[in-house]
Amino acid sequence: MRHRTCRGLFLSALLVASLQGCGSSASDAPVQVTVPPGASLRTAADSLEQAGVISSARLFRWYASIGGRDRGIKAGTYALRPDQKWSEVLSALVRGEGLIVTVTIPEGFDLRTIVPRLAKALGVPEDSVRVAASDSVWRAERHVTAATLEGYLFPDTYTFSAKTSARRAVQTMLERFDAIWRDEWTARADSLGITRHEAVTMAALVEKEARVADERPIIAAVYWNRVKKGMRLQADPTVQYALPEHVDRVLFVHLEVDSPYNTYRYDGLPPGPIASPGAASVEAALYPSDVSYLYFVAHPDGHHEFRNTFAEHQQAIAMVRREARRRSSAPEGNGGSQ
Repeated sequence: MRHRTCRGLFLSALLVASLQGCGSSASDAPVQVTVPPGASLRTAADSLEQAGVISSARLFRWYASIGGRDRGIKAGTYALRPDQKWSEVLSALVRGEGLIVTVTIPEGFDLRTIVPRLAKALGVPEDSVRVAASDSVWRAERHVTAATLEGYLFPDTYTFSAKTSARRAVQTMLERFDAIWRDEWTARADSLGITRHEAVTMAALVEKEARVADERPIIAAVYWNRVKKGMRLQADPTVQYALPEHVDRVLFVHLEVDSPYNTYRYDGLPPGPIASPGAASVEAALYPSDVSYLYFVAHPDGHHEFRNTFAEHQQAIAMVRREARRRSSAPEGNGGSQ
């Protein structure tokens, strides 16, 4: 009786496998299935069934056992389609075909941070990413006057095949930037008398300074106001970018670094973006608030005080410092209130 049951399952597995994919749409979107290291075929089959890639985990295991391919599957995350035949799915698991990697580049990351993250995800040398991110042809196509494509590798979550090259990955990120950029933004930049490169450069400054979303257009306005008046931007994030290694806090000694990115020493915008701005910061750079502020100082929680004159700015700094001291000296547990 048991023999008949096993034989029935065996034949059922063959039948289902032969029919799998028939009548399915070739446009079925891939789904991601993760096989943990050391996972058995049983675990993998259960995940495949749950994702809708196969109709029966039990029958799939029987099908895999037919050719003795129920062992030696490779761990990783796969992109598989619900319309794939079981032979294709099994082949992917055994040979590691269709493996993908996912990497997230947050808004505000610069190449110094992006390069090692992307290289690690792709399993490629960091130098190969740096070379791609400095490609002269791509820079020329985008009228980038800086030495790298800093700012144009759009921050987002990307899914690449496991064999994606550094160059292809960087190209994908550049293409995402191009897709995000709107025609109306080009028209707006033209109306402001600035280039796209200048707009992205300003957007990167906004991205690094803003902690409160509503303040982005105001911060952009402060910096544009300073540019129009011929004042130096004196933006701490540009100094941090110019230094050979990142520092969390800019000190007076850091202001002496001799770099065109040091906006305490050089007039106008830096040569290029200092980070990858998101769409909201680009929007803010192109549509700044209609305010006359020239200064701002940040509270410990990230929101800013904006002022028109240097005297008012000094008063705001003193107020922020008093508030910081008051909070640091407040008894624990009362929320800092007196």
